[in-house]
Amino acid sequence: MPFDIKKLISENLAHDNALYGEHVNPKFAKALKIIGFDKTYVSGKASYLFDKDGNKYLDMLSGYGMYNIGRNHPVVQKALIDFIEADYSSLVQMETPVLCGVMAAELKKRIGYDLGKVYFCSTGAEANETAIKFARRATGRNTVLYASSAFHGLTTGALAMNGSEVFKENFGQLAESRKIPLGDIDALERELSKGDVAAFFVEPVQGKGVNMPPHGFLAAASRLCHKHGSLFVADEVQSGIGRTGAFIALHHEQDVEPDIVIVSKSLSGGYVPIAAVVMTDKVFNKTFSSLDRAVGHSSTFGKSNFAMTAGLAALSVLDDENLTENARIMGDRLGNRLLALKDRYEFIHDVRWRGLMLAIEFGKPKSLKLKTAWATVNKINEDLFCQAITIPMLQDHKILTQVAGNKMTTIKLIPPLTIDDGDIDWFMGGFEKVMDDLHKFPGPAWESLTRIAKNALSGSGSGKSSTP
Repeated sequence: MPFDIKKLISENLAHDNALYGEHVNPKFAKALKIIGFDKTYVSGKASYLFDKDGNKYLDMLSGYGMYNIGRNHPVVQKALIDFIEADYSSLVQMETPVLCGVMAAELKKRIGYDLGKVYFCSTGAEANETAIKFARRATGRNTVLYASSAFHGLTTGALAMNGSEVFKENFGQLAESRKIPLGDIDALERELSKGDVAAFFVEPVQGKGVNMPPHGFLAAASRLCHKHGSLFVADEVQSGIGRTGAFIALHHEQDVEPDIVIVSKSLSGGYVPIAAVVMTDKVFNKTFSSLDRAVGHSSTFGKSNFAMTAGLAALSVLDDENLTENARIMGDRLGNRLLALKDRYEFIHDVRWRGLMLAIEFGKPKSLKLKTAWATVNKINEDLFCQAITIPMLQDHKILTQVAGNKMTTIKLIPPLTIDDGDIDWFMGGFEKVMDDLHKFPGPAWESLTRIAKNALSGSGSGKSSTP
């Protein structure tokens, strides 16, 4: 019997949550069910998702930032189909794949900084692991520095640079690392002056809370790193590929001198795992130091012509549809409209953004009734408040959003860069209605939230959650 993927999906679609729960991750499947996020999505296009019942959703999550050019873009689809139909070779390993060279040249041109070499791998976490390894080889030092609230991945080396202790609990001794407050140049110099730091890793815009260092910090940090013989590594896994209104977020600041820049996630348009570690020739030559060490570091899927096809097509779409500029324009429109709500809604503490990477941070209100509501919910679980927003946004307004991270009262918005004014109106209409309901205490929104919290706690004993 010939393999039929459409038939296989159709036969199992009604059991997706049960199958995932039984064979993959029962805790995650249960958590989605409790909060009503166990939707069965069957298709996606641009900024939208569609479930099995035909409902249309606005995707303000974009697969944790993978779909900058929108879901299922036809240009990337056609490029991949053309590549498959050509029966072209890929992953021969003992070869120099032509599209790897083309893709590397394209990334060097777009990123700049005289970075001379590109190493390809599969994921952002793997790319960070690679950068740690290369930095240690280049400097002969073991320690890495990272910023508070950082997220560089969850593999062992990258985990050592995670700003949240929740992710590190009970995973044993990790790589040598130290944390500094984001944007604290004096703290950075104190740590660098100890003389044991291989590299300082920093996200120019942090994925966990859309936090940004003060202007000038990145340039000053790169100079300090070089003064003390350390490398400066910019992790652009989530903030890169046009998301912030520039090709990489580092481009918003002058005079930065990175040794390594990491890009991934949306680099292939969301189709194929791909990541790139773009570095100086000096760093590269320390690892690949001789013919004997020509394969001193390698990744099985890193030289995939198939992945490069997706990447090159995605970059073409980014240019042809002017999506980087759209990210800047739409981000400012959405950010300013949200900022204008601060005086209207007590719970809104801050709104910050760069391009289409936005955060809505909530805080303790002033009025007595709402203070009581805030205290009650946070006493049950300090991760709970944002669920009072994300749940009705999805259930009532068909808008998919996410909490920015553990123990954060922040909603993060990272939609496809294809969104337009109609999408912004859709989001704002839903968000304002949810805010109106939350500012009525007691009320149905708070009663529902308390029930959900009790169900979650009775079922697991913990209300902890995590998001990349």
